[in-house]
Amino acid sequence: MKTKKLFVLLLTLTLCLALTPAVMAADTEKPTMSADAAPAEPAADSQKTGQTENLVRTQHSINIGGKTLDYTATTGKIPVTLDGNKCEIFFTAYTKNGVEDISKRPITFAFNGGPGSSSEWLHMGVLGPRRVQVDKDGNPTELPVKLIDNEYTLLALTDMVFIDPVGTGYSTAAEGTNPNFFYTYSSDIASVGEFVRLYVARNGRWGSPKYLAGESYGTVRAVGLAAYLSDAYSMGVNGIMLISTINDYGLSMETDSDGDTPYVLMLPTYAAVGKYHGRLQEPWQSMELKAFLDEVKAFAAGEYQTALFKGRRLTEAERDAMAEKLAAYTGLTKEVILENNLRVYLFDFCMKLLADRKLAVGRFDGRYTGPQNGKEFNDPSDTSLDSAFGAAINQYLGTELGWHTDQTYVTLNDEVNMLWNFGQNNNSVDQKTLIRKIMSENKFLKVWVICGYYDLATPFSAAEWVYNHVFLNDDISKNLQFSYYESGHMFYMHLPSLVRFQQEAAAWYQGN
Repeated sequence: MKTKKLFVLLLTLTLCLALTPAVMAADTEKPTMSADAAPAEPAADSQKTGQTENLVRTQHSINIGGKTLDYTATTGKIPVTLDGNKCEIFFTAYTKNGVEDISKRPITFAFNGGPGSSSEWLHMGVLGPRRVQVDKDGNPTELPVKLIDNEYTLLALTDMVFIDPVGTGYSTAAEGTNPNFFYTYSSDIASVGEFVRLYVARNGRWGSPKYLAGESYGTVRAVGLAAYLSDAYSMGVNGIMLISTINDYGLSMETDSDGDTPYVLMLPTYAAVGKYHGRLQEPWQSMELKAFLDEVKAFAAGEYQTALFKGRRLTEAERDAMAEKLAAYTGLTKEVILENNLRVYLFDFCMKLLADRKLAVGRFDGRYTGPQNGKEFNDPSDTSLDSAFGAAINQYLGTELGWHTDQTYVTLNDEVNMLWNFGQNNNSVDQKTLIRKIMSENKFLKVWVICGYYDLATPFSAAEWVYNHVFLNDDISKNLQFSYYESGHMFYMHLPSLVRFQQEAAAWYQGN
């Protein structure tokens, strides 16, 4: 995930989802590539075998659906070399015991976003066998938090490997290697891809169905990684789980965009958050959520988009009428909307929706609120969870899984986010062409897009727009699935959503 430091510094960089400060030399030349192309194959020296790594294995059991499942947890580091640049990638793996035919047992490789985030969120929030204890709405019940068995873990369906890319978790560049080399779209995918190849080869998993699960920037990594594994290693992927996806950064509102499309696509999420906090008038406040959002999406794609397109050509009467409609749908005041020329910037919305209560709403999850802090925005959906998850992952790895080290587990790396390079001239990521390529070339590849209605960081309507512009043949389009949850960026911070996710995941895995 992300820390409150991100929000001030986000505005200083262009089209990056989560960016924070750093001071590191950048004397290593970074490879360049388009986000629509798979990274180049690793250098020959990355194919060397016989490397050794420290591994710790522990035995555990968990009750899932009334049945006891015994499993092995493995933590460790795998050395990876790309073009002479060496690193060690830390991972945590969970494998079911007593599997007779491992070739029939799926394996899922999971990672978070940032791009400088560790895998702690997917690991300790939704997928792994242990999770942070929160209430039904995602609020920690105490501090330090307790860890509980995750009865909604996917371990009954798939083995899992949680990957911390270089610069996150315990993963580091080797001594003598400039870590900047790995802080690029290209090198990140190549290094994670080489890790996956090594793990698969060393654990006899070439014959197993393989899945990728990414959250936030991890969805960018997942799409690029699927292409890379196929092109570099002829390793096909059976499915990609894209949680809170952002596969076209041109739709992001992390900077105050001059374009119209981000505002059109953000409006349904503004409306959902306004409704959640009871800011709407009737009949909208009492409407069923999906029906309400369908109405707002139609308005956004029609009247609202047309009004923005006209710009200064709008008459005063037209502008005033549009502001009234936007206020009715979002819960913002008409004055705020007019002050912003009908284009309300993300952070203004977070600060002004509940300004009369002196509260700000969360960017990652608009359900969360926190006190206003002057003009500086501190995301309450981040600050309420950051310390809880950070302490939990350190305690868990050291005590329950036996990985003892004086090294700091980096939950979010400021340096990675500041120095990240997306490709040639640091272009914005747009993966629509690459998505079409990987789905069209692999008819067995299923893509599951998972959205939270209250996610202001990666709004659900923007995800819909991206995949509506991935032009697939009819026989391939059936492999694309969407799910929507009444939660935010970390949809699993809402117990009813977590329960439904496990049920839908069972159908998704078993359908592959």
